[in-house]
Amino acid sequence: MWTGFYAGLNAGYGFGTNSNVQSVAIGQDKPVGFYSEPVPEVLLDTIDGGAHYLSLPTGAGLAQSGSFANTQNGFIGGGQVGYNYQWGSSFVIGIEADMQGTGIRGASHGIGSGWGSVSYPYLYAVPAGVDSVNLAAPPPSPTIGWDANSVGITSVHSGVDWMGTVRGRVGYLFTPTMLLYATGGLTYGGVYANVNSVAMTTITPNYSGPSFETLSLGGMGLGSSASNYTFVGGGNKSQTLVGWNVGGGLEWMFMPNWSLKAEAIYWNMGNMTVPTATFAAAPDSYHVPLVTVGAVRVNYQGVIARAGVNYHFNWFAPAPVVASY
Repeated sequence: MWTGFYAGLNAGYGFGTNSNVQSVAIGQDKPVGFYSEPVPEVLLDTIDGGAHYLSLPTGAGLAQSGSFANTQNGFIGGGQVGYNYQWGSSFVIGIEADMQGTGIRGASHGIGSGWGSVSYPYLYAVPAGVDSVNLAAPPPSPTIGWDANSVGITSVHSGVDWMGTVRGRVGYLFTPTMLLYATGGLTYGGVYANVNSVAMTTITPNYSGPSFETLSLGGMGLGSSASNYTFVGGGNKSQTLVGWNVGGGLEWMFMPNWSLKAEAIYWNMGNMTVPTATFAAAPDSYHVPLVTVGAVRVNYQGVIARAGVNYHFNWFAPAPVVASY
């Protein structure tokens, strides 16, 4: 009754399980400003050998980092083909392959924060024409620096466009027409993820010592007021992933050559990493643009519950025995 090829259709729903997202900062360009002339050359040498750039980790990449849930759900539908072999009166073994179109989709949002800080000693330059021997004792050595504070949000929209499985089946016939089976094997599918990130960074001077006026730092581009950066960007990627599955079901031969089935299968296709980048324009003529670089890793796993109908061809089934008298 069960031996032979079959084909059919199915439909159901996919439920996400622990499909979390992890966003990490890989690195970032750190120069955040430059100094306009005139600037004491000894200060430039102290900072970066005369390149006129201040290097400050802004924390914007960290603000776009974190781990958050991204559950993916949606309807599925497709078809299957397979082959069964009935072994004795109680056991059926076989193989089945299916292909599904899916509406499995998920969206998630994560909020993070980050910070950075840098400071440099300010070395006094002796003004031109001043006799250093007769120079009065200098005031306490000051420190100039800047603090950066960032807050960001990362949004991820991801899903599975299609998926297929190739599975073995082992079943037990607790009646001649009712098959209880376990199944498992290979899962593969086309997945995607779209990432959007925004981070806002405020850079504030952090200065100890005499006033800016005393040090004649009026030509310092970053000055004594706060400056703001807004990072905007993201990334997207599509990929075919391969994983595994395991599950079980029940199939009923409700009439010759026709059966109905219901099954639940857990699938896991691992994860996909999406490269990301965000860009911040310079807030004024004294600053330089910034870019942060990161990556978002999205997991793809879940459970599909579906029902289907099969037609059994029974091409290789044993011929019925006809009694003769």
